Amino acid sequence: MRQMIAGNWKMNGTLAGLAGFAAPLASGVDGVDLLICPPFPLIGPMIAAFAGAPVAVGAQDCAVEVAGAHTGDVSAALLAEIGASHVILGHSERRADHGERSAVVRDKARTAAAAGLIPIICIGETLAERESGEAETVVRAQLAGSVPDGFAGLIAYEPVWAIGTGKTPTVADVAAMHASIRASLKKQLGDAGTTMLILYGGSVKPGNAAELLAIPDVGGALIGGASLEADDFLAIAQAAQR
Repeated sequence: MRQMIAGNWKMNGTLAGLAGFAAPLASGVDGVDLLICPPFPLIGPMIAAFAGAPVAVGAQDCAVEVAGAHTGDVSAALLAEIGASHVILGHSERRADHGERSAVVRDKARTAAAAGLIPIICIGETLAERESGEAETVVRAQLAGSVPDGFAGLIAYEPVWAIGTGKTPTVADVAAMHASIRASLKKQLGDAGTTMLILYGGSVKPGNAAELLAIPDVGGALIGGASLEADDFLAIAQAAQR
């Protein structure tokens, strides 16, 4: 199965830097799907920078509502209209910084799918939840609350304590969590949950990518800081080749 390597630029990147970033990735990576999710103002210019290249461009969030008086929000329909293909939803930073509950993530996923976007729903536990032995319980609850019926997107498991810290769970920990997520998806979605990609995120770097991407039920990676440098992003994507 083809893996996806997705970059979440968060609130980083500049218009001036797009051409230099896009050039090394213009040929893509054989057998691997590539996706970059920059800040909203860079989505259109990034799509233009990758014109003709096998690199998809997505967004980092969308509104629940289709349209209306919602200052500061961006509709899924508009994102699709300008050419975005995917949208990240329920990232731990959205859940923590903006108080987004799983029910909101679920409603956003429905809106995104109706607009033609592919949702990437993020789940993951804090360090306190892992140390207390609640990690799998927390993640299963997030899945149950965030994933709508008939969901046809992707899941991204990101242990909150590993995002941007340089720390990563052990291979055994990642394998166990992805197996638990797979079992939950099968129970919740039936056959669709059998093949749905489950991305891993949390301090993925060129040096550890091959090991992480070889774990069963890891269907790719959602990358933060390492996605800002084209050479690092490319090296991670090459590690996903089979």
